[in-house]
Amino acid sequence: MSSIPPSSPAEPELEGDYRPAGGSPFAHLDPVNARVEPADLTYLVQLADALNTTLDLQTLLVRTSELVRAIINYRIFAIILLNDRTHELRVRFQIGHTPEVERMRIPMGKGVVGQVALTRQPMLLNDVSNTPAYIPANPDVRSELAVPLIAKNRLIGVMDIESEQADYFRPEHLHLLTLTASRIAQAIENARLYARVSRQAQTLTVLNEIATELTSILDLDPLLERVGQLLRRLIDYQMFSIMLLDEKGDTLITRYAWRFGSVHAPTRRIPVTSGLVGAAVREWRVINVPDVRKDARYLEMNPETRSEMVVPLFRKGHIIGVLDLEHTRTGFFHEEHERMLTTMAAQIAIAIENARLYQAVSRQERQLERDITMAREVQLRLLPTDPPQHAHGELAVRFLPARTIGGDLYDFLEYGPNQSAIVLGDVSGKAAPAALFAALVSGIMRSAAHQRLEPAKMLATLNDALQERRLESQYVVMLFALWNDETQTLQVANSGAVQPVVCRGNEATVVRAEGFPLGMFADVTYEEFNVPTQPGDAIVFVSDGILDAENAKGEMYGDDRLSTMLCAHHDQPAAHIAEAILSDVTRFQDGHDRFDDETIIVLKVK
Repeated sequence: MSSIPPSSPAEPELEGDYRPAGGSPFAHLDPVNARVEPADLTYLVQLADALNTTLDLQTLLVRTSELVRAIINYRIFAIILLNDRTHELRVRFQIGHTPEVERMRIPMGKGVVGQVALTRQPMLLNDVSNTPAYIPANPDVRSELAVPLIAKNRLIGVMDIESEQADYFRPEHLHLLTLTASRIAQAIENARLYARVSRQAQTLTVLNEIATELTSILDLDPLLERVGQLLRRLIDYQMFSIMLLDEKGDTLITRYAWRFGSVHAPTRRIPVTSGLVGAAVREWRVINVPDVRKDARYLEMNPETRSEMVVPLFRKGHIIGVLDLEHTRTGFFHEEHERMLTTMAAQIAIAIENARLYQAVSRQERQLERDITMAREVQLRLLPTDPPQHAHGELAVRFLPARTIGGDLYDFLEYGPNQSAIVLGDVSGKAAPAALFAALVSGIMRSAAHQRLEPAKMLATLNDALQERRLESQYVVMLFALWNDETQTLQVANSGAVQPVVCRGNEATVVRAEGFPLGMFADVTYEEFNVPTQPGDAIVFVSDGILDAENAKGEMYGDDRLSTMLCAHHDQPAAHIAEAILSDVTRFQDGHDRFDDETIIVLKVK
């Protein structure tokens, strides 16, 4: 053991050691008597009282040094504790030693301290120069007294006192230290147990915080960086990386790397057939190597590394990657680290998989958005840009999809110089599937338009065609009207769509045309209605998205409000009427989400 050379006069004679300062609780002791006298018992009681008042290990060690100094006026003192994992002794508290001594690792059986620990017997050396076992860390030391610290037949460590004066220690010293050793050992063990329980409670708190926080991070790169930051609250590693398996499962790819306080760009790709990280994957277990220089599996990436621990990340019965921790000190990682990281690894694996799923869903959503945008462009190209122009009939249309693309369809078909078909349909469903089915219906209808079929016949033809191309749960309601500009009459057939409303003067009338939706039943016939008109009449065709529009109270727009708005603006041009109705619907909704497409076609008789 190495010590700081004395900076004060040599130690006093033995008698001086047993003259405690005035007021010392140990002034009554008779150290010459080696038997357990009443004074010894009193001392032990006072010792127990002094040691039992704290569970903080550092405070306890300081108090122990003060208690020992009260009976032995030492100059060099140390308490060396045993590491149960490495079976090495290390200075935990010292007075008078150099800092180098605190970094020493003393194997069992080596030196005076090691022999005392191995044999569990105290040792008093009056001249260490005559003892081969003595390690001459300080050439000025002449005598040494070492006592094992044993609690419940378990070696805790060694209490060691040294002097630079030969024959300084006496049997009475050994007697007193032996009496105190077991009490001190038990107090130290209690303090260590308390510290261990406190650390475990703190660790559980941190693990709970980590689990809660990790589940809220859905971007993979920020998640991995946060994992590295949170782990440092539990383990003071110096190098760290997270490696994830590729899709084939045969290569580990570094996704996050941290080295001596800074993040490094991930570059490593390691086959699972090599390295300590590969061993963790192959063997499905934690790999903890106290000295990588002695392990043939180690692949040197950081020359400073001495100890390394690799923890596999399990998810649903398979490994998705590993946590790789490294340190410059040999034997740095221990069983408690393994238990903590094994517990935490499950949460990390779940968080990583959630982030991956989120990324996959985000990619799919972005692709879907691109597809919907393209479908929207296609749909808009299928819809007519301008209604046909007639001398006595003015047409206008307004279309507002509930989502990016909708299931409503409208069209105007030329039936000759003075006739136009007005088509308004609503496909079941929403978004892309509805738009695709609407495109199918529109294509069939346009291919049949050259036959110039009457409205009822056109609906029957479309129904038969859709029966041939039947799609499960897909149908369309459609209103098909034919405007004759010469006679100013309207022929109407309906397959379940909203019935048209006619406003003449200030009175609204509903055209009671009904029928089965297209594509739902085979061999269906449809009724046809002739509606004569007069100049000034206004006729509106709407999809159910107009009538079913809701406000925040859950109220629907309805037929009455539609009729009122139509008649209130029937003397205006068709475009103004359509715009007025759509604006009124928007005001009625008052910011409430639209759940269906909204289409309005207005025919104004001039």
